[in-house]
Amino acid sequence: MTRLHARAVLDYPFSAPASDGSVVEVAPGILWARMPMPMALDHINVYLLRGDDGWTLIDTGLNTQAARDCWEHIAATHLQGLPIARLVCTHMHYDHAGLAHWLCERFGIPLYMTHGEYFMMRTLAEPVPDPLPSDQAVFYARSGMPPERTERMWKAMRGDPFMPPQPQSFHRLRGGDDITLGSRTWRVVIGEGHSPEHACLYCAQDEILIAGDQLLPRISSNVLVTSIEPEANPLQLWLESLTRLERLAPGTLVLPSHERVFRGLHPRTQELREHHGQQLGQLRDHLAEHGTCTAFDAMLCLFPRLRTPVDDMLALGETIAHLSWLRYSGVLRRVLDEDGIYRFALTDPAAATPPETPEPSEEADISYARH
Repeated sequence: MTRLHARAVLDYPFSAPASDGSVVEVAPGILWARMPMPMALDHINVYLLRGDDGWTLIDTGLNTQAARDCWEHIAATHLQGLPIARLVCTHMHYDHAGLAHWLCERFGIPLYMTHGEYFMMRTLAEPVPDPLPSDQAVFYARSGMPPERTERMWKAMRGDPFMPPQPQSFHRLRGGDDITLGSRTWRVVIGEGHSPEHACLYCAQDEILIAGDQLLPRISSNVLVTSIEPEANPLQLWLESLTRLERLAPGTLVLPSHERVFRGLHPRTQELREHHGQQLGQLRDHLAEHGTCTAFDAMLCLFPRLRTPVDDMLALGETIAHLSWLRYSGVLRRVLDEDGIYRFALTDPAAATPPETPEPSEEADISYARH
């Protein structure tokens, strides 16, 4: 995720709960809690929806003892004598689903996810091989990343302490479905780009959006290309997903996965468009000055102050996502050189600016995503 100098005027109607099992009621029957995370982004927001049959949990936190202790405290303190009925995971990243197996076993509840998220989660649960498979090694070699930096990155990934056991079954969520969770009916709105089939939940009657990582108030969710789908164009999917969110009511209360609950959906989506437009412009300017570059060169242009090997992985993937958007838009060409590295150049060096990122479409339908 990229930290922005966010300037959109947003309304934050609630103070955040502490990451200790405390809760804040943000609407009748909707509780907001925070799970601690031992990293720079030090929390994830989770939500609990009260219904006649019990509570629906939204997202889980990391696979840590601290997060398990918070859930035990919540279950003992805040559930008003009702059971936990089900778990919904917005997407497969392990801060959102890392305790899915434990919660489902601990409370005897079913897991709800989209098909794409569940099976990508299962795919990525395997340990990172050593050495890397050839497809992955080629992907990073073609990016121009030095081999020692690639190895440092994957060494850190092999030592990841948060990899969780996986739930063995799920109930499928589909874009456009209306489902009853708690005392409300929610429409499943699919987002793409950050993850394959991210489920947001929108209650039209009360104008509430459970946004997951698709819409955050001050940071931009990571949009990246990986070796799994090296020719993907996830930034295009991300921008189309913003369009679907922009069809929601302007006064919608947004319940994000990080930072604070807010109102100001439309100013925030516009700010995110502008942010990605600035990154695209920065890459074009870099190529206008230098003629050609590798993905690794472009990464150092966009992200000059990376701190950790995991930062390298996220930054390279996001850089390739922006290069891919420019390439598919016809702004850049890509050539595989004799040294096995992709190099990018402007198709028309005399062009003044890259094409604008897509604006909201009047015909956009919030209910369905391209699968």
